[in-house]
Amino acid sequence: MNFSEVFKHTNQQCRVSPNGKYLATCVQYRLVIRDVNTLQILQLYTCLDQVDHIEWSSDSVLILCAMYKRGLVQVWSLKQPDWHCKIDEGSIGLLSSRWSPDGRHILNTTEFHLRITVWSLCNKSVSYIKYPKACEKGMDFSADGRYMALAERRDCKDWISVFVCNGWVLLRHFETDTQDLAGLQWSPNGCVLAVWDSCLEYKVLLYSLDGRFLSTYSAYDWSLGIKGLTWSPSSQFLAIGSYDQKVRILNHITWKKIAEFDHPATINNSKAVVYREVDKRLVAPLDYNRNSSDFSAQSKYEICQMPVQVPTVDPDPDRANPKVGVSSLAFSSNNRYLATKNDNMPNCVWVWDMQCAGLQALLEQVSAVRCFAWDPKRPRLALCTGSNKLYLWSTAGCVSVKVPVEGFFQVQSLQWHCSGDVLLLLGKAQLCLCYMET
Repeated sequence: MNFSEVFKHTNQQCRVSPNGKYLATCVQYRLVIRDVNTLQILQLYTCLDQVDHIEWSSDSVLILCAMYKRGLVQVWSLKQPDWHCKIDEGSIGLLSSRWSPDGRHILNTTEFHLRITVWSLCNKSVSYIKYPKACEKGMDFSADGRYMALAERRDCKDWISVFVCNGWVLLRHFETDTQDLAGLQWSPNGCVLAVWDSCLEYKVLLYSLDGRFLSTYSAYDWSLGIKGLTWSPSSQFLAIGSYDQKVRILNHITWKKIAEFDHPATINNSKAVVYREVDKRLVAPLDYNRNSSDFSAQSKYEICQMPVQVPTVDPDPDRANPKVGVSSLAFSSNNRYLATKNDNMPNCVWVWDMQCAGLQALLEQVSAVRCFAWDPKRPRLALCTGSNKLYLWSTAGCVSVKVPVEGFFQVQSLQWHCSGDVLLLLGKAQLCLCYMET
């Protein structure tokens, strides 16, 4: 694999275009567009203030820059550099901004979730959607871009509205049997909408596109419930992570549990492979530069013999949102593997084999795992821990790769290119690209 030189960025605002050709980065109030392959600067735009959020349109022609403190959104065009658009929400404020699937409408959520404003770039029309619920995952578009599901709060009850994105016509409006709806998510095939309650109650509700109630699932009562949820790419499985440190898999036919994955403190499974990262310190001369990565610790993986004790951290019971339970879940692109992270085992990533319904591998890192993501084309997992290393897992094994850049570079998060041949590695104020050899 090869690594690029490092580039500056601000607020982790770096995005690869949907067509995979361009890389957008923000440095304070400047927006820089580069060619992914050559990294040559193609366009340079100057915004009115420091950018808090950027997002590409679905056709990779337009790019949105949101400045939340000023209530402003600016839109730039790659095909017409002289054209630009400015949206000012005024005194009502701006909380979030995003594209609609057609790439020609912008949805702005105002402060205090008073309303959602739909701005059209085609005919300059403006539409308003009232009563959006103040929750983290209260809006979702179907994968084909035809429908939008929105959580609403009316008369102290939770409701869901399903809109047709072409014209923003209300298709269905129905009440949900939730105490405090926490989020919703379409299945990848767009046929089923999963809705889940707050962490105080374990409840998942499933609805069809036309609002018909399909099923409900609850694993237990009177304890902290759901912490994370994700669909498999084929829509066959729904994985639910919870505060009891377990993942439950529902099937798409009966919506019953078909598997349950526990995260025990002791592993004694002859079919699983446990990879443990081991540091190897290099002796540095007395006059070396402390900010240099030349003499930082190098690491490798060792395969552990069973049984294996997994390092755990006891959560603080007096604090809200205790660091316990499964919050991060991700399926591989071929639906075969599921990667999970149990928050009170922060140094470990668990890889489950859906075909065998069991543990395939455990990756135990020296430091807490910050981010992990699957290759969009192959069953290959990348992760980072805030160090100067990139870690990769596949069925062939595990590897630790030091990022060979000058200076002090720590990988805080990562993103895969849509081709699976490039990884975007993000530090606190710098980024570099890793070109995979295929």
